[in-house]
Amino acid sequence: MGKLKSADEIEIIVGNLKLDGQVIGFTNGCFDILHAGHTQYLKKAKELCDVLIIGLNSDNSVKRIKGEKRPINCENDRALVLSSLEFVDYVVIFEEDTPNRLIKKINPDILIKGADWKGKEVAGCDFVKEKGGECKFIDFLENRSTTNIIEKVLDAYCSKL
Repeated sequence: MGKLKSADEIEIIVGNLKLDGQVIGFTNGCFDILHAGHTQYLKKAKELCDVLIIGLNSDNSVKRIKGEKRPINCENDRALVLSSLEFVDYVVIFEEDTPNRLIKKINPDILIKGADWKGKEVAGCDFVKEKGGECKFIDFLENRSTTNIIEKVLDAYCSKL
């Protein structure tokens, strides 16, 4: 059965989980090169809910947001890696630049974002609050980012060419 679901599949699953009284958490991102910052963030996100759903930006979406050289890893590989984490319950790939449409399908109880989003407009936050849910922010591990990893690899190997 697996953790990777379509938007329509997750809508049905969430409906059943909510009937059972489960608290649904949702977060999203590119998760291009999974690192300790990602895993700590997702582990903390899972502590806020019974079921954690990850909205994963598609390859095309990542390109529009991060530039033509990204993603490094394709969406299916990124979904497979995320699905292997014990604290991730479901992964849904979405094509849009924001997860608004997916959030409206899922209607999570808690929308979770990194603390760097505090004070900014968070896609879906107003909708979640209107439906009685809440938006929570989680601190990141310092100096952990996919961009930093890419730069470190380039510095280490490009200078040797």
